[in-house]
Amino acid sequence: MKHRLLFLWQHPFAPLIPWAGVALGLLFVMFLVQNFGVATARADRERLENEWSATRQALMYHREARKAKNDLSQVWAVLSAERDFTPLALRISDDAKQSRVILPALSYKTEPTLVVNTSKGLLQGLMTGRYEDLRRFIYGLETAKELLFIEDLELTRSGGVQDALLTFNIRIAAYLRGDTGESSSSRPAQ
Repeated sequence: MKHRLLFLWQHPFAPLIPWAGVALGLLFVMFLVQNFGVATARADRERLENEWSATRQALMYHREARKAKNDLSQVWAVLSAERDFTPLALRISDDAKQSRVILPALSYKTEPTLVVNTSKGLLQGLMTGRYEDLRRFIYGLETAKELLFIEDLELTRSGGVQDALLTFNIRIAAYLRGDTGESSSSRPAQ
């Protein structure tokens, strides 16, 4: 064996053998550091990134839920109470008179909706008037402080050329909040 080592040291590449040993030792140390140090740190980093993204997602859901709750409370505050539906129908009739629109038989009723503690109030009937007056009346409905929807507006007949009166069949919907026994002061004011 000693003879073999002496023979090996006599070759021209013999000075490279210690360097090759150092390179192999460093390669082995690098392998250990990679597997036990860097891989563990990388796994911890990925776990922390996943936790961070899950927490961020939960925070975004929480913010969206809070915004939706605020939006819902604003809509809820705009809805008229069910007991205010009859005065609303009278107010619409008075607005029609002020706009010189004739509402001869405006019927109203309430229907239940799929949303708890809300109902849908329907006002329907014929309205007759000149185009300008009808337009002013409809604009007044659209810009009223109550949340009103014109669901249907259908021309049923027009008067003669001289009188320029138009008759429409109109259907107006108003969503109403039910009386749940809560006072209005317990709802958030907007």
